[in-house]
Amino acid sequence: MTLLNASTLPPSIRSSYYNKRVDTGKHLHTLTTHENSVYDMFVNNMVFSPDGQTLASSNGGRDARTICLWDVATGQQCYTLTKHTSKVNSMSFSPEGRTLASSSWDQTIRLWNIDAGEQLRSFKAHEKGTHSVAFSPDGQTLASGSEDGTMLLWKHVK
Repeated sequence: MTLLNASTLPPSIRSSYYNKRVDTGKHLHTLTTHENSVYDMFVNNMVFSPDGQTLASSNGGRDARTICLWDVATGQQCYTLTKHTSKVNSMSFSPEGRTLASSSWDQTIRLWNIDAGEQLRSFKAHEKGTHSVAFSPDGQTLASGSEDGTMLLWKHVK
């Protein structure tokens, strides 16, 4: 296996996701990222919904505040979620797959309805940037971790 240096690739390749079948290596879709500008050309993180039908992604550029939701079967972008005011660091789907949690340097956690592409709620989570977020297996608890050295547990109200 050879590692590729993204800076040597053409912009059209640097700003795309390649969706391939793992068992055959067959290319399924190329998903073009976010703003497709020089500052937003790499993918910071991705997470699949539990049913595998939706992919959430966030960019990793200088102005990395957006989350994109993708239909895995078609490769089409469904929604762009834009309420964060700073870089999105982490995302997690609830076990039922209808809610996405995101954490950001803006010290917030946001919960999103993925069927409508809308924010359900937002709350300030920490005194410094929020690095990680995860749902418990039963979906009743949300955990967040921060640069401030704390991990917080939240009751998830559906």
